Amino acid sequence: MSETATAKPEKFPVTPEVKKAMALIKRGIDTLLMEEDLEQKLARSAATGKPLRVKLGLDPTAPDIHLGHTVVLNKLRQFQNLGHKVIFLIGDFTSAIGDPSGRNTTRPPLTREQIETNAKTYLDQASLVLDREKTEVRYNSEWTNELGADGLIKLASRYTLARLLERDDFSKRYAENAPIAMHELLYPLMQGYDSVALESDVELGGSDQRFNLLVGRELQRQYGQEPQCIITMPLLVGLDGTNKMSKSKHNYIGITDKPDDMFGKVMSISDELMWNWYDLLSLKSNEEIDQLKTDCLNGRNPRDVKVLLAKEIVERFHSKEDADKAEAEFNNRFRHGAIPENIPEITMTCSEEGLPFPKFIKNSGLVPTTSEANRTIQQGGAYLNGDRITDRTFCVKPDTYTLQVGKRKWIRVNLVLE
Repeated sequence: MSETATAKPEKFPVTPEVKKAMALIKRGIDTLLMEEDLEQKLARSAATGKPLRVKLGLDPTAPDIHLGHTVVLNKLRQFQNLGHKVIFLIGDFTSAIGDPSGRNTTRPPLTREQIETNAKTYLDQASLVLDREKTEVRYNSEWTNELGADGLIKLASRYTLARLLERDDFSKRYAENAPIAMHELLYPLMQGYDSVALESDVELGGSDQRFNLLVGRELQRQYGQEPQCIITMPLLVGLDGTNKMSKSKHNYIGITDKPDDMFGKVMSISDELMWNWYDLLSLKSNEEIDQLKTDCLNGRNPRDVKVLLAKEIVERFHSKEDADKAEAEFNNRFRHGAIPENIPEITMTCSEEGLPFPKFIKNSGLVPTTSEANRTIQQGGAYLNGDRITDRTFCVKPDTYTLQVGKRKWIRVNLVLE
């Protein structure tokens, strides 16, 4: 890691192929810093045959596994498909510090056992999207443990407190006289130093990581390296079409969901949201997606295009055979009204008067609350033995029923007297 000044880079011709690669990389992103620099890096790579080093650092703070977390991995896969080297960095050292990004309180550090457990989950998740054989997996403890006290002090001398306090979360806490621990101030420096150690050309991250990524760019400049370009990715909108995909909002698709459930959930999103998902989740080329849009404008049913997206996602996390079966099952259930096989079965009790329909639905476990059951009934999404029930005062008598809520939730209920 030389600390000499970086020479002015040679200018390389921007070919049509480089322009095409840029268009793919820019698809669906939040921000790109600096676009002209990235174009030149791609042009140099094309001219010299030397692939770019594209880095993603993740602190294994929790075993999160839903489609929203794969957005940035999909962008990495696009870089791999373009022939570049992807570095999947496990922040085993930085996660022990705790990333303060977006926090108004100090994040509690993780134990080594928690870090190792979560790191395995992250690697398993990444391997479902990335080409594992073309992915370089690194741990930042490789170089941070070697820094020592002397190296850490030298690193800290390269950045000022005033610059660190420009971070939104730090500045708010400072203004509110809320505690900011010294180790939190070190976090952006340690993450930035990862880019120096790996000599990265491009770093990806979430929109909340922009400050940390810029620190890496500045540190590279100070260590005599060509500064990395920065790409931040937006948050994926969930199944409700409004909020970011989140387990707490129950609007997510887990990458371990069953193929039928995954397929059905993708099919439930709006046509408008479908195109955003194509941009963020599909590995199809820009030309292929543009052709699908043209087809829809010329009369193709958007539902058919949504099927292609659902099958692509199911195949990625399961198999082509599972995707084909999920499509067939979906068509059987929703085109022809068939009840799916092997639906769960439960027994519930009631008095001689029976059970009010909203409570019947809530007790079945298909919705979390009675108020949501009432909304489902009012919106026409509740069926009993195939008949839509819209009367919220309807009372269910003891018998065996097939209950359907919405398009994808089924259960067989044996209602018996207490």
